[in-house]
Amino acid sequence: MNEISKLGKANIISIQSCVSYGHAGNSSAVFPMQRLGYNVSPVHTVLFSNHTGYGDWGGEIVDTQIVRSVIDGMDKRGVFPITSAVVSGYMGTVELGEVILDTVKRVKQANSNAIYVCDPVFGDVGRGIFVNQELPNYFRDFVIPKCDICTPNMFELEYLTNTKITTIDEAIDSARMLLNENCKSVLITSLEHEQTNADTIEMLTVQADKAFHIKTNKLVMPIAPNGSGDATTALFVCHYLENKGDIKTTLEKTTSGIYEIFNATAQLGTRELQIVASGDKLVNPDHVFTAKQI
Repeated sequence: MNEISKLGKANIISIQSCVSYGHAGNSSAVFPMQRLGYNVSPVHTVLFSNHTGYGDWGGEIVDTQIVRSVIDGMDKRGVFPITSAVVSGYMGTVELGEVILDTVKRVKQANSNAIYVCDPVFGDVGRGIFVNQELPNYFRDFVIPKCDICTPNMFELEYLTNTKITTIDEAIDSARMLLNENCKSVLITSLEHEQTNADTIEMLTVQADKAFHIKTNKLVMPIAPNGSGDATTALFVCHYLENKGDIKTTLEKTTSGIYEIFNATAQLGTRELQIVASGDKLVNPDHVFTAKQI
Protein backbone atom coordinates (compact mmCIF):
# COMPACT_ATOMS: atom_id res chain seq x y z
CA MET A 1 0.00 0.00 0.00
CA ASN A 2 1.49 3.35 -1.03
CA GLU A 3 0.93 6.62 0.83
CA ILE A 4 -1.77 7.79 -1.60
CA SER A 5 -3.91 4.71 -0.98
CA LYS A 6 -3.94 5.47 2.77
CA LEU A 7 -5.84 8.74 2.29
CA GLY A 8 -9.25 9.10 3.88
CA LYS A 9 -11.83 10.85 1.74
CA ALA A 10 -11.20 10.74 -1.97
CA ASN A 11 -9.22 13.45 -3.67
CA ILE A 12 -10.36 16.52 -5.61
CA ILE A 13 -8.09 18.08 -8.26
CA SER A 14 -8.74 21.83 -8.46
CA ILE A 15 -7.23 23.56 -11.51
CA GLN A 16 -7.62 27.31 -11.04
CA SER A 17 -5.85 30.60 -10.52
CA CYS A 18 -4.16 31.44 -7.22
CA VAL A 19 -3.65 34.72 -5.37
CA SER A 20 -1.31 35.29 -2.44
CA TYR A 21 -3.45 37.97 -0.81
CA GLY A 22 -7.18 37.50 -0.47
CA HIS A 23 -9.44 34.89 -1.95
CA ALA A 24 -10.05 34.03 -5.60
CA GLY A 25 -9.63 30.85 -7.63
CA ASN A 26 -7.88 28.14 -5.63
CA SER A 27 -7.29 30.65 -2.85
CA SER A 28 -11.07 30.72 -2.47
CA ALA A 29 -11.91 27.10 -3.30
CA VAL A 30 -9.30 24.90 -1.62
CA PHE A 31 -9.92 25.68 2.05
CA PRO A 32 -13.71 25.08 1.94
CA MET A 33 -13.14 21.69 0.31
CA GLN A 34 -10.48 20.80 2.87
CA ARG A 35 -12.66 21.98 5.75
CA LEU A 36 -15.41 19.68 4.53
CA GLY A 37 -12.97 16.81 4.78
CA TYR A 38 -11.65 16.36 1.27
CA ASN A 39 -8.05 15.97 0.21
CA VAL A 40 -7.39 18.60 -2.44
CA SER A 41 -4.66 18.68 -5.08
CA PRO A 42 -4.53 22.31 -6.23
CA VAL A 43 -3.01 23.08 -9.62
CA HIS A 44 -2.37 26.80 -10.03
CA THR A 45 -2.81 28.34 -13.47
CA VAL A 46 -2.07 31.90 -12.39
CA LEU A 47 0.17 33.19 -9.59
CA PHE A 48 -0.91 36.73 -8.74
CA SER A 49 -0.35 38.88 -5.67
CA ASN A 50 -4.10 39.61 -5.48
CA HIS A 51 -7.23 39.28 -7.59
CA THR A 52 -7.56 41.64 -10.52
CA GLY A 53 -10.52 43.47 -9.01
CA TYR A 54 -8.01 45.77 -7.31
CA GLY A 55 -6.90 47.10 -10.69
CA ASP A 56 -3.21 46.23 -10.34
CA TRP A 57 -1.32 43.15 -9.30
CA GLY A 58 2.01 41.35 -9.43
CA GLY A 59 2.82 37.91 -10.74
CA GLU A 60 2.31 35.96 -13.93
CA ILE A 61 0.21 33.41 -15.71
CA VAL A 62 1.75 29.96 -15.26
CA ASP A 63 3.14 28.48 -18.48
CA THR A 64 0.88 25.75 -19.82
CA GLN A 65 3.74 23.27 -19.98
CA ILE A 66 4.42 23.79 -16.28
CA VAL A 67 0.75 23.08 -15.51
CA ARG A 68 0.95 19.92 -17.60
CA SER A 69 4.15 18.88 -15.83
CA VAL A 70 2.53 19.29 -12.39
CA ILE A 71 -0.40 17.13 -13.49
CA ASP A 72 1.93 14.49 -14.94
CA GLY A 73 3.78 14.43 -11.64
CA MET A 74 0.56 13.78 -9.73
CA ASP A 75 -0.24 10.96 -12.13
CA LYS A 76 3.08 9.32 -11.26
CA ARG A 77 2.17 9.48 -7.58
CA GLY A 78 -1.04 7.52 -8.20
CA VAL A 79 -3.42 10.40 -7.55
CA PHE A 80 -5.82 9.79 -10.45
CA PRO A 81 -7.42 6.51 -9.30
CA ILE A 82 -8.45 8.01 -5.95
CA THR A 83 -9.69 11.29 -7.45
CA SER A 84 -13.46 11.73 -7.24
CA ALA A 85 -13.69 15.10 -8.98
CA VAL A 86 -11.78 17.50 -11.19
CA VAL A 87 -12.79 21.15 -10.78
CA SER A 88 -11.82 23.93 -13.15
CA GLY A 89 -12.41 27.66 -12.99
CA TYR A 90 -10.61 30.51 -14.73
CA MET A 91 -8.68 29.11 -17.70
CA GLY A 92 -7.11 32.09 -19.44
CA THR A 93 -6.25 30.33 -22.69
CA VAL A 94 -7.60 27.62 -24.96
CA GLU A 95 -4.27 25.81 -24.62
CA LEU A 96 -4.83 25.50 -20.88
CA GLY A 97 -8.36 24.30 -21.55
CA GLU A 98 -6.91 21.48 -23.63
CA VAL A 99 -4.66 20.48 -20.72
CA ILE A 100 -7.66 20.47 -18.38
CA LEU A 101 -9.77 18.33 -20.72
CA ASP A 102 -6.88 15.91 -21.14
CA THR A 103 -6.57 15.69 -17.35
CA VAL A 104 -10.29 14.95 -17.05
CA LYS A 105 -9.96 12.18 -19.64
CA ARG A 106 -7.01 10.60 -17.82
CA VAL A 107 -8.70 10.81 -14.41
CA LYS A 108 -11.88 9.20 -15.74
CA GLN A 109 -9.85 6.44 -17.35
CA ALA A 110 -8.32 5.75 -13.93
CA ASN A 111 -11.62 6.13 -12.04
CA SER A 112 -14.81 5.78 -14.06
CA ASN A 113 -16.86 7.26 -11.19
CA ALA A 114 -14.95 10.55 -11.19
CA ILE A 115 -16.82 13.70 -12.21
CA TYR A 116 -15.75 16.92 -13.89
CA VAL A 117 -17.19 20.18 -12.56
CA CYS A 118 -16.70 23.25 -14.76
CA ASP A 119 -17.17 26.80 -13.58
CA PRO A 120 -17.11 28.64 -16.94
CA VAL A 121 -15.47 31.82 -15.72
CA PHE A 122 -15.52 34.44 -18.45
CA GLY A 123 -17.93 37.26 -17.61
CA ASP A 124 -20.40 38.89 -15.27
CA VAL A 125 -23.08 41.55 -15.16
CA GLY A 126 -21.50 45.00 -15.19
CA ARG A 127 -18.10 43.74 -16.30
CA GLY A 128 -19.08 41.93 -19.46
CA ILE A 129 -16.59 39.43 -20.88
CA PHE A 130 -13.19 39.77 -19.19
CA VAL A 131 -11.26 36.95 -20.87
CA ASN A 132 -9.80 36.26 -24.30
CA GLN A 133 -12.64 36.54 -26.80
CA GLU A 134 -12.23 32.95 -28.00
CA LEU A 135 -12.75 31.42 -24.56
CA PRO A 136 -16.56 31.79 -24.13
CA ASN A 137 -17.21 29.88 -27.34
CA TYR A 138 -14.55 27.35 -26.36
CA PHE A 139 -16.42 26.72 -23.13
CA ARG A 140 -19.66 26.29 -25.05
CA ASP A 141 -18.37 24.07 -27.85
CA PHE A 142 -15.68 21.98 -26.18
CA VAL A 143 -15.64 22.17 -22.39
CA ILE A 144 -19.29 21.97 -21.33
CA PRO A 145 -19.93 18.91 -23.55
CA LYS A 146 -17.26 17.11 -21.46
CA CYS A 147 -18.31 18.21 -17.96
CA ASP A 148 -20.74 16.50 -15.57
CA ILE A 149 -21.75 19.66 -13.71
CA CYS A 150 -21.64 23.26 -14.93
CA THR A 151 -21.88 26.27 -12.61
CA PRO A 152 -22.35 29.48 -14.65
CA ASN A 153 -23.57 32.78 -13.29
CA MET A 154 -26.58 34.20 -15.10
CA PHE A 155 -24.52 36.38 -17.45
CA GLU A 156 -22.51 33.35 -18.52
CA LEU A 157 -25.62 31.21 -18.92
CA GLU A 158 -27.27 33.79 -21.16
CA TYR A 159 -24.15 34.02 -23.31
CA LEU A 160 -23.65 30.28 -23.58
CA THR A 161 -27.24 29.70 -24.66
CA ASN A 162 -27.82 32.95 -26.56
CA THR A 163 -30.90 33.65 -24.45
CA LYS A 164 -32.28 36.46 -22.30
CA ILE A 165 -33.55 35.39 -18.90
CA THR A 166 -36.41 37.33 -17.33
CA THR A 167 -38.25 34.55 -15.44
CA ILE A 168 -37.37 31.43 -13.48
CA ASP A 169 -38.94 29.28 -16.19
CA GLU A 170 -36.69 30.91 -18.78
CA ALA A 171 -33.68 30.24 -16.53
CA ILE A 172 -34.65 26.57 -16.34
CA ASP A 173 -35.12 26.35 -20.09
CA SER A 174 -31.76 28.02 -20.70
CA ALA A 175 -29.98 25.74 -18.24
CA ARG A 176 -31.43 22.66 -19.91
CA MET A 177 -29.90 23.81 -23.17
CA LEU A 178 -26.51 23.04 -21.57
CA LEU A 179 -27.46 19.51 -20.57
CA ASN A 180 -26.01 16.78 -22.73
CA GLU A 181 -24.80 13.20 -22.65
CA ASN A 182 -22.25 14.12 -19.97
CA CYS A 183 -23.55 17.29 -18.32
CA LYS A 184 -26.45 16.26 -16.11
CA SER A 185 -26.65 19.18 -13.67
CA VAL A 186 -26.41 22.96 -13.91
CA LEU A 187 -26.06 25.32 -10.96
CA ILE A 188 -26.98 28.91 -11.76
CA THR A 189 -25.41 31.38 -9.37
CA SER A 190 -26.39 35.05 -9.03
CA LEU A 191 -29.83 34.43 -10.52
CA GLU A 192 -31.91 37.54 -11.16
CA HIS A 193 -35.28 37.77 -12.89
CA GLU A 194 -38.31 40.04 -13.03
CA GLN A 195 -39.61 38.81 -9.66
CA THR A 196 -36.30 38.99 -7.79
CA ASN A 197 -36.44 41.31 -4.81
CA ALA A 198 -33.62 43.81 -4.40
CA ASP A 199 -32.84 42.38 -0.96
CA THR A 200 -32.49 38.72 -1.98
CA ILE A 201 -29.94 36.46 -3.66
CA GLU A 202 -31.11 33.40 -5.60
CA MET A 203 -29.61 30.22 -6.99
CA LEU A 204 -31.09 27.46 -9.09
CA THR A 205 -30.10 23.87 -9.82
CA VAL A 206 -31.45 22.26 -12.96
CA GLN A 207 -31.49 18.70 -14.23
CA ALA A 208 -33.42 17.13 -17.09
CA ASP A 209 -36.40 16.15 -14.94
CA LYS A 210 -36.32 18.53 -11.99
CA ALA A 211 -35.20 21.94 -10.78
CA PHE A 212 -34.74 23.44 -7.31
CA HIS A 213 -34.79 27.13 -6.40
CA ILE A 214 -33.39 28.74 -3.27
CA LYS A 215 -32.97 32.27 -1.97
CA THR A 216 -31.45 34.15 0.95
CA ASN A 217 -31.48 37.74 2.08
CA LYS A 218 -28.81 39.90 0.46
CA LEU A 219 -26.22 41.11 2.96
CA VAL A 220 -24.86 44.63 2.73
CA MET A 221 -21.21 44.73 1.65
CA PRO A 222 -19.43 47.93 0.58
CA ILE A 223 -17.76 46.23 -2.39
CA ALA A 224 -18.96 42.98 -3.94
CA PRO A 225 -16.27 40.42 -3.07
CA ASN A 226 -14.35 38.52 -5.71
CA GLY A 227 -14.06 34.75 -5.49
CA SER A 228 -17.60 33.99 -4.36
CA GLY A 229 -18.33 31.87 -7.43
CA ASP A 230 -15.17 29.86 -6.82
CA ALA A 231 -16.17 29.19 -3.21
CA THR A 232 -19.74 28.33 -4.22
CA THR A 233 -18.58 25.79 -6.79
CA ALA A 234 -16.18 24.26 -4.25
CA LEU A 235 -18.96 23.81 -1.70
CA PHE A 236 -21.29 22.41 -4.36
CA VAL A 237 -18.76 19.76 -5.45
CA CYS A 238 -18.19 18.53 -1.92
CA HIS A 239 -21.85 18.35 -0.98
CA TYR A 240 -22.70 16.68 -4.30
CA LEU A 241 -20.13 13.96 -3.61
CA GLU A 242 -21.11 13.63 0.04
CA ASN A 243 -24.83 13.37 -0.74
CA LYS A 244 -24.36 11.05 -3.71
CA GLY A 245 -25.86 13.42 -6.25
CA ASP A 246 -28.92 14.49 -4.22
CA ILE A 247 -29.26 17.84 -5.95
CA LYS A 248 -31.74 19.38 -3.48
CA THR A 249 -29.61 18.65 -0.42
CA THR A 250 -26.51 19.75 -2.30
CA LEU A 251 -28.07 23.12 -3.13
CA GLU A 252 -29.29 23.65 0.44
CA LYS A 253 -25.95 22.87 2.06
CA THR A 254 -24.06 24.94 -0.53
CA THR A 255 -26.33 27.92 0.09
CA SER A 256 -25.97 27.65 3.86
CA GLY A 257 -22.17 27.53 3.57
CA ILE A 258 -21.76 30.46 1.20
CA TYR A 259 -24.20 32.50 3.29
CA GLU A 260 -22.00 31.97 6.35
CA ILE A 261 -19.00 33.25 4.36
CA PHE A 262 -20.97 36.28 3.17
CA ASN A 263 -22.26 36.96 6.67
CA ALA A 264 -18.77 36.95 8.20
CA THR A 265 -17.54 39.19 5.39
CA ALA A 266 -20.40 41.67 5.80
CA GLN A 267 -19.88 41.87 9.56
CA LEU A 268 -16.27 42.95 9.04
CA GLY A 269 -17.11 45.31 6.17
CA THR A 270 -14.22 43.97 4.08
CA ARG A 271 -14.05 43.23 0.36
CA GLU A 272 -12.18 39.95 0.94
CA LEU A 273 -14.24 36.86 1.67
CA GLN A 274 -13.84 35.65 5.25
CA ILE A 275 -13.41 32.03 4.27
CA VAL A 276 -11.06 30.87 7.01
CA ALA A 277 -13.03 32.65 9.72
CA SER A 278 -16.14 30.81 8.52
CA GLY A 279 -14.48 27.40 8.62
CA ASP A 280 -16.44 25.83 11.47
CA LYS A 281 -19.73 27.16 10.14
CA LEU A 282 -19.11 25.57 6.77
CA VAL A 283 -19.50 22.28 8.64
CA ASN A 284 -22.21 23.38 11.09
CA PRO A 285 -23.92 26.49 9.69
CA ASP A 286 -25.98 28.79 11.90
CA HIS A 287 -28.27 29.59 8.98
CA VAL A 288 -30.01 26.75 7.15
CA PHE A 289 -32.00 27.29 3.96
CA THR A 290 -34.57 25.12 2.20
CA ALA A 291 -34.82 24.69 -1.54
CA LYS A 292 -38.16 24.56 -3.34
CA GLN A 293 -38.81 22.28 -6.29
CA ILE A 294 -40.26 24.11 -9.28
